[in-house]
Amino acid sequence: MKQYQYEVIVVGAGHAGCEAALAAARMGAKTLLITSNIDNVALMPCNPSIGGPGKGHVAREIDALGGEMAKNTDKATIHIRMLNTSKGPAMWALRAQIDKRLYTQKMIHTLQIQKNLDLKQEMVTKLIVNNYRIEGVIVKNDLRFSSPTVILTNGTFLNGKIYIGKTTYSAGRAGELASIGLAENLKELGFKVGRLNTCTPPRIDKRTIDSSKMKEQKSADIPLSFSFENKGKTYKDFSVFMTRTNQKTHQIIQDNIHRVPLSNGTIQSAAIRYCPSVEDKIIRFPEKESHQIFLEPEGYNTEEIYLQGFFTSLPADAQDEAIRTIKGLENCKVIRYGYAIEYDIVYPNQLKYSLETKAIKGLFLAGQVNGTSGYEEAAEQGVLAGINAVQLTRNKKPLILDRSEAYIAVEIDDLVTKSVTEPYRLRTGLAEYRLLLRQDNADLRLTPYGYKLGLISEQRYKKFLKKKTLVEKEKERLKEVIIHATQKVNELLNKLGTTPLSEAATLATLLTRPEVTYNQTASIDSNRPELPVEVTEQVEIQIKYAGYIKRQEIQVKRFKKLENYKIPKDIDYFNMHGISHEGKERFLEVQPISLGQAKRIPGITPSDIAALMINIEKIRRMKKRIARH
Repeated sequence: MKQYQYEVIVVGAGHAGCEAALAAARMGAKTLLITSNIDNVALMPCNPSIGGPGKGHVAREIDALGGEMAKNTDKATIHIRMLNTSKGPAMWALRAQIDKRLYTQKMIHTLQIQKNLDLKQEMVTKLIVNNYRIEGVIVKNDLRFSSPTVILTNGTFLNGKIYIGKTTYSAGRAGELASIGLAENLKELGFKVGRLNTCTPPRIDKRTIDSSKMKEQKSADIPLSFSFENKGKTYKDFSVFMTRTNQKTHQIIQDNIHRVPLSNGTIQSAAIRYCPSVEDKIIRFPEKESHQIFLEPEGYNTEEIYLQGFFTSLPADAQDEAIRTIKGLENCKVIRYGYAIEYDIVYPNQLKYSLETKAIKGLFLAGQVNGTSGYEEAAEQGVLAGINAVQLTRNKKPLILDRSEAYIAVEIDDLVTKSVTEPYRLRTGLAEYRLLLRQDNADLRLTPYGYKLGLISEQRYKKFLKKKTLVEKEKERLKEVIIHATQKVNELLNKLGTTPLSEAATLATLLTRPEVTYNQTASIDSNRPELPVEVTEQVEIQIKYAGYIKRQEIQVKRFKKLENYKIPKDIDYFNMHGISHEGKERFLEVQPISLGQAKRIPGITPSDIAALMINIEKIRRMKKRIARH
């Protein structure tokens, strides 16, 4: 077998694989990206969109670290909105409809022109492991590729199986071969493997839809973009349309429920709770008379429309019948039927925070293979795995973020500490410090990390530092601008629906009022400097929510205390007194690195934590005594 040498090998070119390979190559490592079909790089087999609550935050965090998802999204956007603007800024989330084929094409080109990166179409069948160390991979045509690090990003391809009613066949996605050999190889290597499933909705012909019966949702009328490097744009060519299911729809689904593999017992694995199939919605919420459906365009050069909210594994004839009961879809034609896919995952509590496996040195896992769902959740793991694979080859510390720094860290901590029993989906509700982890400040939080690792250019970093300086200067200026209780000022405040001034106040104090925005105070702020929108947005949020932010920062200090209380490596939990037997088993399985992580392990009691601390302090005292003698 001919052998090729690399520093990092990435297996799979979905969203995790692309980010992992680009991060490694951009850090200067000789990198190989292997995929079964180059035409399907960064494919979007499900929704034609990026972002939304939690997910939009993550796409911006990836960008702040020097990843590609946000930039590539901006190249392919056809419709964009900021969601949840009626709520506080922690809940605001960008969501873009994209031309999914254009997204793939742009990502392929980005990979092909990237220095230090080779892209190869092959199927990996086996990992080369020697003495618990990864040494490379073997592909279907018997070529051997050597590397001290390998990142597996296999998505739904490991033993993937598709279901449409009673029809079932092996596939990684519709129209693509499943990866069988590698799935079996992971089991042979001793990894605990489980099975999960998810659904996709049908795609229907745009020309057969009556959108006049639906509610239209236009793209935002203000310029927006995902990447901090790009200027925002407005988009007018496409709209999203909304309609609803009804009692007729529900009755047809109920009549065919015995033919649904997720309901009749054919599929035994766990489905995603927070993105349920339409059948599951009807079973779980029988009191609901209807469910919302969004009709999302898939791109410029296609007539396909994605039925968001109608995820299904109904038989094809039942899909046709049910969809045609929906207002505006009475005469619609299905181009591609929805389906369920079941696939193998590796339980993620077998990983370190770096996403390297505990059992095999140099082997990393990222994306749906770890039990997650969603493009953004996969991509963020890819960035971290790519970075940490390179750090390992250079004998440097891995990049490990904590839950107070990024949504990326929330996801990885949840996976490594709690593992999964169903597909993991990131939501804003999972982040304790979400007021600090806003989508608007992802660059302020994470750009220094990306720059230190060589993933952020000097030019971009200087621009970032300038923005940071301008924000601080303007905040300080507003604290010094005194606004007097003049007729002009009070007329403005009355107009804005807020209490007039009875005495002088600073402009910063006025901005803490919910009714008052930075732009609205321009007429009473004669010396206001010309500032970019991204600067004034930060100024307003940081001033308006200063009290809440300060309270959360105090909580973070307490959190950090537990995170910084490190647990010694190679600790023998079974020789410790006072810890329950279940606690010992859980500690051994997860191998927590800090007291904070130990507290988050499911099944661990406060008494287990107290006993663990006592035992650790005993070990530390003993080591000090030995060191003195």
